[in-house]
This record gives sequence, C-alpha cells and structure tokens, in this order.
Amino acid sequence: MSNQRSTVQRQIVLDAVKKNSAHPANEEIYAQIHSEHPSISRTTVYRNLRLLSASDIIRKVLLQDGLDRYDCRADRHYHFKCRKCGGIIDVEVEYLTDINNEVQIKYGVNVEEHDLLFSGVCMKCKD
Repeated sequence: MSNQRSTVQRQIVLDAVKKNSAHPANEEIYAQIHSEHPSISRTTVYRNLRLLSASDIIRKVLLQDGLDRYDCRADRHYHFKCRKCGGIIDVEVEYLTDINNEVQIKYGVNVEEHDLLFSGVCMKCKD
C-alpha cells in the first residue's frame, strides 16, 4: 500500500510540474499541490521532485536565483530569464555537445552535461 501511495503522490507532483510551463520553484509546486491535496507534505513533494529529476522524467533547472526550479521537459536545452519580470522560457537552439568535449580535452575533466542561461529583457517587457 505504501508503494501505491508513493506512486499516486509522485504522479500528483509530476502533473503539477507539467501544468506549469514557467519553470516553477519547488515551493511554488508545493503550494499548488497543497491547495488541492492538503494531506501531501512538503517533504513528500520535495522528495518526489528529486526522484523525478534523478530519473530524467523532469529536469532541475539551475538558475542564479538559488531556487530549485523544475521543467517538465527532460531533454537537454537552454533557458532565457528576463531580468525585469523574472520570466523563464525555453530556448530552442541545438544543444552544444561539442563544447563538452572541448572542456574535457582542455581541462582533463569528465563533463557529463552543461547548463547555459541567457539573460536580458523578454518581448513583453521590451514593449
């Protein structure tokens, strides 16, 4: 029964991430879930976010704001963050795998992946 409950809770967390394309922080995801399912604890939500991310079902997004943010897209891609409104959007450019090899050769490290964040002013704020 405990495993079934975990699966149901995990699906609730996954659905919450999928509903929000704005790359929500873990606290925003918890607040959304808590309003609909008050019995699910913050610890349960955070644990399931980590599990879903570790399983490459969702992606943890590394931004300079220090918050754990999540993306329903698990593929490797880049992001743009507006410095005015704080909005985050997916950037549809090819993932640069060659840069991983370049860094490995130059520094003798083993690069598994990299993150790239573009920043500036979005179209809405620019107008």
